[in-house]
Amino acid sequence: MDENRYLLWFSRVVWAGIAANCLLAGFALVAPVTVINLVGLPMAEPLVWPRFASFLLLLLSGFYVAAARDPLGNLYTSVWTVACRVGGVVFFSIVGGNYIVFALFDLTFGLPEGILLWLGVSAASKQK
Repeated sequence: MDENRYLLWFSRVVWAGIAANCLLAGFALVAPVTVINLVGLPMAEPLVWPRFASFLLLLLSGFYVAAARDPLGNLYTSVWTVACRVGGVVFFSIVGGNYIVFALFDLTFGLPEGILLWLGVSAASKQK
């Protein structure tokens, strides 16, 4: 990656989001009842479903690594990374209730990622 500070910060935010996803999903994978109670959600039955959702979040986070490593070289993945965060915001906002905490979680990373990627791609196209 070149000296594009926007893309550097995009990478940092994506890495932070990967770490946050892995912490949340890892904890929810081994202690789903604790997470459900902490967020104030209705108990899921059977617990395989929140554990599976946690597993899927870990898998999704693995796809973000390519965007974090080389945002321009993996531009499609970088855009998809932002789109997945936006999708999470929209989905959990529609569901509402106590699930809104998950929308805010995705918004925390998705908004700066989107802005930084836009600015970084714009700056890179001006350098050419």
